[in-house]
Amino acid sequence: MPVITASIVLYKSGKDARRAIECFLDTQLSVQLFVIDNSPTDMLRSELKDVIRQERITYIFNNKNLGYGAGHNVAIRQVLNKSTYHLVLNPDVSFEQGTLEKLFAFAEENKDTGLIMPKVVYPNGETQYVCKLLPTPLDLIFRRFLPASFTAGRMERYELRKSDYNRQFEVPYVHGCCMFLRTAILQKAGIFDERFFMYPEDIDLTRRMHRISKTVFFPGAVVVHQHAKASYKNVKLFFIHFTNIIRYFNKWGWIYDDERTAVNQKILRQFKENGE
Repeated sequence: MPVITASIVLYKSGKDARRAIECFLDTQLSVQLFVIDNSPTDMLRSELKDVIRQERITYIFNNKNLGYGAGHNVAIRQVLNKSTYHLVLNPDVSFEQGTLEKLFAFAEENKDTGLIMPKVVYPNGETQYVCKLLPTPLDLIFRRFLPASFTAGRMERYELRKSDYNRQFEVPYVHGCCMFLRTAILQKAGIFDERFFMYPEDIDLTRRMHRISKTVFFPGAVVVHQHAKASYKNVKLFFIHFTNIIRYFNKWGWIYDDERTAVNQKILRQFKENGE
């Protein structure tokens, strides 16, 4: 089994996937990519046939929409005891040659780190604030339903906007678009919780990884993320998002979450000590 495996989950569209696949395979490292197809038909097999026929790609058609985390778990279960690292990758993410090598080198030098998040930018080069505190219900509700002018201060704190995104730091919650995971730590923390069909599965996984290892933002590697924010445009996705946020707080706690309080205070204290 290769040193680094990765999974990309697709649903009905392979528009962006070709670029993401090419970026991941453009390396001299030993890699294997799992393309997980949650579409109702395997039409993407034909659409991407010239790409997925490559030796380093395993295409898996599920014949139903398992959801984001459960889709990635199909691949993760196959590699937990085999590969050293696993990359959870969105199909709308791309990066330059050498980026994977930077993530790998950092992981090899920092054995106490279980999850690495690269710096993420929009196509225009603007920084995406992918590092966050563990959310309270108000953080997610305010951000979603109130005008930005009403929530600016709270969102600035929650999204750690005053932190220096040009230096590395520990963080309890990172966006799930590009998560570089040490499989030995992932096995201890547990894979994606499949109760979450979409959206909060990255919060849940990051905080479980953070319990037993370092979860680090590493700006030495940079990726580009289209970040369509589909649930802001699609009513069905909005209700999926909202329902799964409720499930997240039912699991971890709404008002009383002692772990959330302790973790967030520690992170904010570290930033304060650095003058941020």
